[in-house]
Order: sequence, then C-alpha cells, then structure tokens
Amino acid sequence: MTPNDDERGRNGYSHDRPPAEGATEVVRLGSVPGEPAAAQSARNAGVPAPTGADAARAAEQTVPYDAATAPGPQAGPPSVLGTPLSPSATRVMLLGAGELGKEVIIAFQRLGVEVIAVDRYANAPGQQVAHHAEVIDMTDPVALRAVIDKYRPHYVVPEIEAIATGALAEAEADGVAEVIPSAKAVVATMDREGIRRLADEELGLPTSPYLFADTLDELKVAAEQVGFPCVVKPVMSSSGKGQSVLRGPDDVEKAWEIANTGARVSGQRVIVEGFIDFDYEITLLTIRALDPATGSLTTHFCAPIGHRQVDGDYVESWQPHEMPEFALGAATSIAARVATAFGDGNLGGRGVFGVELFVKGDDVYFSEVSPRPHDTGLVTMATQRLSEFEMHARAILGLPVDVTLASPGASAVIYGGLDDTAIGFENVARALSVPETDVRLFGKPESHARRRMGVVTATADDVQTARRRAKSAAAMVTPVAGHPVERLTEPAPFAPSPEPVPRRGTPPPPPAGRPTGPA
Repeated sequence: MTPNDDERGRNGYSHDRPPAEGATEVVRLGSVPGEPAAAQSARNAGVPAPTGADAARAAEQTVPYDAATAPGPQAGPPSVLGTPLSPSATRVMLLGAGELGKEVIIAFQRLGVEVIAVDRYANAPGQQVAHHAEVIDMTDPVALRAVIDKYRPHYVVPEIEAIATGALAEAEADGVAEVIPSAKAVVATMDREGIRRLADEELGLPTSPYLFADTLDELKVAAEQVGFPCVVKPVMSSSGKGQSVLRGPDDVEKAWEIANTGARVSGQRVIVEGFIDFDYEITLLTIRALDPATGSLTTHFCAPIGHRQVDGDYVESWQPHEMPEFALGAATSIAARVATAFGDGNLGGRGVFGVELFVKGDDVYFSEVSPRPHDTGLVTMATQRLSEFEMHARAILGLPVDVTLASPGASAVIYGGLDDTAIGFENVARALSVPETDVRLFGKPESHARRRMGVVTATADDVQTARRRAKSAAAMVTPVAGHPVERLTEPAPFAPSPEPVPRRGTPPPPPAGRPTGPA
C-alpha cells in the first residue's frame, strides 16, 4: 500500500472502503449491518423475508441497484471508479446542464461515472448525454434536497449560481454528498457580494472600489461616492444581464431599472463598481488537484486566456494571451489565493476555478471567480491536451491533471440569431472547411437572438490566425427555423468565403471603455 492509499484509508476518504478496526460502523438508511441482501430488499418492501432454501437461492441472486439504499459518500475522491448503473457506481449529480455542464458530463462518462443532470427545463444540453435527468426549480431547497436524497450521489457539482445553497450545505453536513468544490465555495460565490467581500475583506486582493445599494436612493448615494464613470450590476445575474455604465448622475435611474430587469430576482441589491481603465482582461484557469506523489492538493495554472466581451457576455476567447512576466506572477498569486481559500485544509476544494482578472501594465486586479469551468475556457477544447472540463472531472475524482498547451487557438460564439424552438443550422460544412476548425452545437431546445447556441474553435501557428479562423467560421454558421430533415441527393459543392458577411445576431464591436467585468 502506498502512503497515499494508507492516508486515504485512515481518514475515510473512500466511499467504498470498510470501516477501520475499532471505528464506528455507519448504518445507512435502508440497511442493517450483516443483513443478507434478500432480507434487506424484503424488509424495505414491507414483505416477509425468505427463509430456508428460498433464502439460500435469493442470496445467490444479484441485488437490483437502488440509489436510495446505496452506501452514502464520505469526503474525498474515490479509491476505485465503479461501473455505471450498478451497486459499484461512482455517482455525480450536476446542477445545471447547459453547454458547460454537457462537456463536464461527457468527461465523466469517459471515466465510467454515472451522471445525473438536473436543470430547470427539460432536454437541456447536458441532460441529452446523462444517465438520468431531472427537472426542478433549483432555488427551491425542498425540491433540491429531495432530488439529492433520491439519487444519493457521491458528488454534487453545481454548474450555475442560482441554487438553494443552504440545501447543499445541509446535504454535505449530513454526509449525503460531497459538494464540489465545497459548500463554502458555492455559498461564497453565489453572488457578486460574496465574491467581492471574500476577495477584498478576507483575502485583501486588489479590486476596484465598490459599494452596495438596496434602493434607488442608496444607488444615487453610492454612485456619487464611488465616482463617475462607474458600473452597476445586480449582485446575482448572468451573461451581462442587468449591467450598465453610469457616465453621470442622469444615468442612475435608468441603471436601477436595467438592474432590476436583468437580475434573477427583481428588487435585488446591486453592486456599484469603480471603473478600471485596464489594458486587457484574462481568465486564469486554476486547478486544485491531488498530487499523485504526495496525496495532497496542489495548484495548477493553465496558460492565460484572453477574451472579448460585449455587454458583459463572452463573444470570443484565445489562448495563450501573452503577458509580462511580472504581471503573470501577480495573476497566479491572486488566483492561487482565491482557489485555496475555498478548501478545507484537507482534500476539499478540488476542481477548476475560472479566475477573472484585469491587467494594466504590471498591475493586476481581481474581478470575479467561478468555482467551475468558465465559458471563455471553451477554447481549451482545441488548445490544451486536456480541456478544462476533463481537468474538472479528473480533479474531482482525485486523478492527475495536465495543463499542457498543445497549440495556440481561439473560440468564437455562434448566436441564435432568431427566437424559435428546435432551430436548425446551415453552412456547417462550409464553416468546417476553414482550416483547423471545429464546430460545437450545444443542442439547446429553444433559441433567442442573443442566446449562445454553439461555438467554433480553431487552432493555428499563432493566436491572430486562430482568431481570424474562428470568427470567420462562426459567421458562416447560419441559424434557420427548424424543419424536417432533408437529405442531399446530389453533390452540393461550396467554397468558404474569405470575408463572410456578418449574419443576423452577430454582436457589434465592443464599445470603448467596457465595464469592469463580465457577469
């Protein structure tokens, strides 16, 4: 036995090891220590247990898998990866099954993990590739706890912020499931207030000046104190919704209206941020994963990802983004402190953290952090040996990660362009004829003009060429109203357009002086 195995055994990090000698055996709901499986099944069903020859025959039969009576998890990665849909399965529940969740699910599937995909609407992208799918209001603590109790996953992996975090904390405290990266991280990052207070008040990281406001009158005062120009955002929103720039006092009332419209909850408080005149912004993917040599958590960094935002929403990203050595050192220091803060000093806090930073010269400012894969990190599907999604799955399961950059590359978003259901996409073949490109269509059941429906990734010998390729190919993919499949009956040659005309739904170039951070 290696020291790592011994350490896991002593501290009970594995969910499939028997209790150590002298330890208290934990009795799970629906089981009795030492009880034959057939008797257990009969007792749970409320019928007499078989006896005699019937009991002997029943003991030889395979017990059907029942998540409700399966052993519950303990903290830490599994020592053995099981078989899906069996009593040995390693079970992961994703809360949020959009395009990022879908890629995480696929990464887990490749490692033989049983996956439950939960979302607020049916047929979400991740639900299309999971073993099980559930549709609930994830902000309802009763509904959330019920679905966790139904499946008793070993790991609960939030992929969105709008979750009843109290229910997650209780499930983790009750030993029902380990929350990834930790219940503490999920609670702290559910909104901008928690993130900013952690960064500024607890960690002392450099940030823009900020204040919070609960009413229009408070917003007027806060904006004057922070100074103009400033940025107003709901404390909880996504994809830039509810965000606006205030150039002067006359903009305050409109900003309050926009914030209330774009917030997840109307009337929610807002954050007022000072404007940073940054040179560029990056995402630094930071991974907390087990070191195979020591069994302890270590911190890994991917090459910086540059990105362009429009109205707080990611439009394109590229990797690597070149940075001065001093600024890169400051960025990794900030990211490491943020990611480490979500741990428990042991094996909690594993996974990928998307740390967003502003850079001006050698000065680096913290913006936000997502304790999960980041949308700008979609580019890693082309640029890295392991994508951010594969590294997230590996880190959760206690497997080694690899942050090797395989090639410069870029990504560009494909927008819906129209409001419709079950849309189609034309010119995909034409887009894929652009050298070194790939098209990922997310499979969302409903389209909106500014909804992200797919992404193009591209590689090249340099970032500039990769960006041109990605944007060119993305502009070729054309969303159309859905209709029955029509097959090609004769050759239909095409030639890529060197300078494609922007299609409907393509966002305009970013305005000068973008707000201080994406949603």
